[in-house]
Amino acid sequence: MRRAVLLAALAAGVISSTVGRAADQPAPPARVAIVTSDVERFFALYDDSALAAQPDALAARYLAEPSPGLVEFMALRRITPERLAVALRDKPHVYRDARGCAARLGNVRARLVDATDRLAALYPAAKFPPITIAIGRAATAGTANAKGLYIGLEALCAAKFIEADDEDRFVHVIAHEYVHAQQPLAQVEDREETVLRAALIEGAAEFVAEQMSGSVGYPLLHLWAKGREAELETAFLAEKDAKAIGSRWLYNKQGTDGWPGDLGYWVGYRVAKSHYDRAPDKAAAIKAIIEMRDPATFLAESGWTPGMKL
Repeated sequence: MRRAVLLAALAAGVISSTVGRAADQPAPPARVAIVTSDVERFFALYDDSALAAQPDALAARYLAEPSPGLVEFMALRRITPERLAVALRDKPHVYRDARGCAARLGNVRARLVDATDRLAALYPAAKFPPITIAIGRAATAGTANAKGLYIGLEALCAAKFIEADDEDRFVHVIAHEYVHAQQPLAQVEDREETVLRAALIEGAAEFVAEQMSGSVGYPLLHLWAKGREAELETAFLAEKDAKAIGSRWLYNKQGTDGWPGDLGYWVGYRVAKSHYDRAPDKAAAIKAIIEMRDPATFLAESGWTPGMKL
């Protein structure tokens, strides 16, 4: 899922200019701003019974004063007052249920600060654009570009098929999407991209997200695929040059009975892990995984083979 509370620097503090910092002095500011003001503003409007009964008015009021991140999210995912009003009308339960996830944002914020600190240690060249968590039209859980990361709280809250625990799902999926903000290949939309290209971009994000947050963004894929590695990866290899959109490996939502959606994420993760495991210089391996530009060459040099033990 790539390609894409208050506005504040997190854990704000001032670094002392003197040598030796007092024990009670605040810590330095966090590297990344996590913007959730749109969520607060949405639910303040949603609690107005008159507005809640008028999706058109609620949508117009909410989108009238967006944060800079929500402006970008609107452009990337075609969020307009008219489209949001339709979603509010057609999927009221999604927005009601999203309040529970909104209540967990404090814990999510703290864990994401830790995760981005780990990214800085793993990949010194990392950029730290802001993370905007907002309310969208129940269609996109997350996307990223070089300007930032944009999360649709209501869509990610509803995506329990990814991971059951709401807080864990937010942390791990946002870490995955944040890696996309670092990847050169993820900055270029290509509707003709191959299964291999898409799977390695997503799998690289999964692998680095695991190093950042302690888990991949899509753990249920790993559980489903356990014991079927050779069969699945042999099939992947045969289809790697097919177009990703419309394939059974990527961007197929929850998938079908007997075949989960986005299984290419899992294959790509295993290729990235193979590259990392065999590399003597782990820092260089992380850099190569993030900065990959030629998926075919990366695959050939990774040491990955279908069904290999990792």
